[in-house]
Amino acid sequence: MNAAQKLIREHNLTWEEFAELIKMADDPQVDALLAEEAVRIRKEVYGTDVYTRGLIEFTNYCKNDCYYCGIRRSNPNAKRYRLTEEEILACCEHGYELGFRTFVMQGGEDPAMTDEWTEQTVASIHRLFPDCAITLSLGEKTRETYERFFHAGANRYLLRHETYNKEHYRLLHPDRMSPEYRLQCLQWLKEIGYQTGTGIMVGTPGQTIGHLVEDLLFIERFQPEMIGIGPFIPHHDTPFAGKAAGSMEMTLKLLSIFRLMHPYALIPSTTALATLASDGRERGILAGANVVMPNLSPPEQRTQYTLYDNKAAFGAEAAEGLKKLSERLNAIGYRISTERGDYNGNRT
Repeated sequence: MNAAQKLIREHNLTWEEFAELIKMADDPQVDALLAEEAVRIRKEVYGTDVYTRGLIEFTNYCKNDCYYCGIRRSNPNAKRYRLTEEEILACCEHGYELGFRTFVMQGGEDPAMTDEWTEQTVASIHRLFPDCAITLSLGEKTRETYERFFHAGANRYLLRHETYNKEHYRLLHPDRMSPEYRLQCLQWLKEIGYQTGTGIMVGTPGQTIGHLVEDLLFIERFQPEMIGIGPFIPHHDTPFAGKAAGSMEMTLKLLSIFRLMHPYALIPSTTALATLASDGRERGILAGANVVMPNLSPPEQRTQYTLYDNKAAFGAEAAEGLKKLSERLNAIGYRISTERGDYNGNRT
């Protein structure tokens, strides 16, 4: 029994077996088998429903200086913006009318957007849209701050660990950022009661097969409710401007592996996949994903929230393009769900 067959049967592998499976990067038969089985498991749990999240990118100011990110603090060419609470609530109202029942507030770690302001904004969304889930993706905070956001009405929190390997983490981030603190934040989020999401970028500079195996094993131990995985895409105003983008094929393969390991996880088909290929969103669904996150941000700001070059933010990637996205998903046998799409598995 090879590694792919064992993963399908047992939903986990040893370090050596994961490394063997990842090394089979040039074997389309293995990738097809993994995708087929990932889709089978995904349909057993979630049917053909695809859950939507309305993405509101409310600030592109950031105190951090991550080497891969276009909104890093030291990028002098970034055109900065902040949305007001009123603008965010208008985005939510528009999204609610379109059928969204989850709103994702995402932004850089912006010191001007205080914890008090965020707490108030979350409470306003919760008050005005009580049947909706609120997901936050605001980076590293204190435990007390996470608790305040939770009690204000936030249900979910996304915080990709990016890479579990400490040396690789330091290759991607300046010294002042701590991989240990990021993992501590994830633990706090789970303890507080959030549906917690973490994840990785595929193909970042310096990434090895060993690093990917460490990520797979960490996520298996952590048991998140949400797993975000997308290809690294360079931004022209970063130190990694000249680096090659991550592989679509490897990203899809790892997505299928995550689905086989975590049948109940909420796994998005990311914007980065749609940026790499016009059918990237569909290919993610056909690899085992069950979530899409169309952009609800005001159109004039979407082109300014540029974590990487050529980011897809219009057409089927936009909230107003939901009908187009629905048609594209229907064409491959899936349907947009208007439910909140909460995690429905049991934590282990």
